[in-house]
Amino acid sequence: MGVSRLDVLYRRLLLTKLFIQGWGKPEDLKRIFEFRKIIGDRERCKDLVPNDYPVYIDKTEDQVDCQIHDGFFISPLEPMVPGILPPEAVKARFQLIVPKKWQRNRPVCIHLAGTGDHFFWRRRTLMARPMIKETGMASVLLENPYYILQSKLPAYFRRSSLKNVSDLFVMGGALILESMVLLHWLEREGFWPLGMTGISMGGYMASLAVTNWPKPIPLIPCLSWSTASSVFTTGVLSKAVNWRELEKQYAINSVYEEEIIQLLEYCGADSFKMGQDLVKNSPGCWDTMESILGLNEADNASAGPYSRAGGDTEAQQRLLIGGGPVRCPSGSRLDQLLSSMNSSGRMKGCRPSLQRESLSFMKGVMDECTHMANFSVPVDPSLIIVVQAKEDAYVPRTGVLSLQDIWPGCEVRYLNGGHISAYLFKQNLFR
Repeated sequence: MGVSRLDVLYRRLLLTKLFIQGWGKPEDLKRIFEFRKIIGDRERCKDLVPNDYPVYIDKTEDQVDCQIHDGFFISPLEPMVPGILPPEAVKARFQLIVPKKWQRNRPVCIHLAGTGDHFFWRRRTLMARPMIKETGMASVLLENPYYILQSKLPAYFRRSSLKNVSDLFVMGGALILESMVLLHWLEREGFWPLGMTGISMGGYMASLAVTNWPKPIPLIPCLSWSTASSVFTTGVLSKAVNWRELEKQYAINSVYEEEIIQLLEYCGADSFKMGQDLVKNSPGCWDTMESILGLNEADNASAGPYSRAGGDTEAQQRLLIGGGPVRCPSGSRLDQLLSSMNSSGRMKGCRPSLQRESLSFMKGVMDECTHMANFSVPVDPSLIIVVQAKEDAYVPRTGVLSLQDIWPGCEVRYLNGGHISAYLFKQNLFR
């Protein structure tokens, strides 16, 4: 299928940038990847969150059609990976929205937030309250950790974009454990049956959470797929990624390619090769290295055998045959530029394969922490209904494993249109 023009246009109208501060601290990435190996195995992590984990309700509000309970608890991620969460996000906040009268059982669905879904209003208005009216089903709305930081800011200053790549992985780890807290609490309170859902990023996070729950549980992930790597490398959101900063940090700090890559696990597809193939087959997708590095024609002329017009040089031969990164010769003008920054913060240097390496690294770290093949298969995949848009330009499905291959027995339903049109006009189908 093609991609939705509305998806492409909508993204172009937005000015927000993703990962403006870069990859995140290398030591944080190392801690996250090590912890991912634990929460990726349901048997290893099933006892991480006790059944009696404390949850508190601090406010109750009566509405015409429902009661809204505001609650909180301490995120289990904080004691397990100390200091990884921002201080403001250590206290997880949620809303429980219940009908005034239950019809039969007391069913509850946990809704995880999509990109830009700050606080609770959107999910409460579009999903939770209509679900009470239509089916008598209650809802729990859990706030994303990094969105708590912005919920008190004026609307004009809010930005849904995460500042570091590592923030997305910290958010995922926190939501997995926090969902387990809520599921245990709802069971203790006598609610049943329980299920989970989410739209876009919320669907990813709900899928990750269900892989860790040791019991059969219904899951409805909407507008999400098997990995987030394609979202940030081939989808329309890839144009919002701050690739200049990511490439600069990757070039300057060798720990990314020398240490962190060694922590990435194979997840059923060669992420690094796929990333390299993507760049080779998609010329013009990214800014040229000259514009990123700030080199003009005079710089190129003085670069010797590493210039673009340098002919059949050793550097070019190594790049063409897929060799390792081409470094500048010690003492050269570009070697000096690589180790310095100009007044505008722009890096100057010589590394022709940097775009390819950075893109491959992005795909690798995204697959490590979001690829469903790196997590346990849910206890009963037949309880999962995946809702996808046929022309989704935000969540590309080409070149990645299908959820039906990873979770045999799950059902996939396709909607006409793209990501944005489905979100705007298909909420009733999601419910």
